[in-house]
Amino acid sequence: MRLLLIEDDDRIAGPLTEGLGRYGFTVDHVRTGAAGLADTTAAPDLVLLDLGLPDMDGLDVCRSLRARSAVPIIMITARGEEADRIVGLELGADDYLAKPFGVRELIARIRAVTRRSGAPAYTPIEPAETHQAHQPASGAQTLGPLTLNRRTREVHLDGQPVALTPREFDLLAFLADDPGTVCSRQQIMDTVWDPHFFGPTKTLDAHVAALRRKLGDPGWITTARGVGFRLTVPGDHTAAEATG
Repeated sequence: MRLLLIEDDDRIAGPLTEGLGRYGFTVDHVRTGAAGLADTTAAPDLVLLDLGLPDMDGLDVCRSLRARSAVPIIMITARGEEADRIVGLELGADDYLAKPFGVRELIARIRAVTRRSGAPAYTPIEPAETHQAHQPASGAQTLGPLTLNRRTREVHLDGQPVALTPREFDLLAFLADDPGTVCSRQQIMDTVWDPHFFGPTKTLDAHVAALRRKLGDPGWITTARGVGFRLTVPGDHTAAEATG
């Protein structure tokens, strides 16, 4: 399946092109709206369109594309406001994906859009060496007053349950695998989120902040400036005892 990616940020376009290529997509990349409209490569099966282009608004590109073609269009953009989504869809976009996002979510959107458009169903090729999701040790782990049970996905602090979202639990479990060791931001994003996660890592900071708040002490997760985060027991930095 041939995709046309109209995206000016090479920090997103490069990994995105590589990631989609691993799943069997052919990606033609251009950096401006004008280049996208003037693209002379083989007609794409679907267009991935950023809105924040350097030469023209992506909404105008969408309008022009739709005026001359029925090619499916998925907008990929940092603009997440409802008004932008509505305008984009009214101008003819088939879907709207706000950054940050993972490549698997994008592929799911591509498949859904092609099904709705009546195009032949496309089954992406699984990469020969797919990223293996982090599989922590099973059983309960005790770190001071904190108990984390990976089998039941439950966390207790001083015997009281701590309500965590699935992502917060995964983040805590990852850090708890090696207490006291600094985990880089990239390691965390690749494991807890997605190895092809496109967008700012501020979502990681938001989850760290939420965990600190729910654990009642920011000392549980300390920051290694410029590197990442480590899990420690506040007031006690000895190795944790793991049981179960």
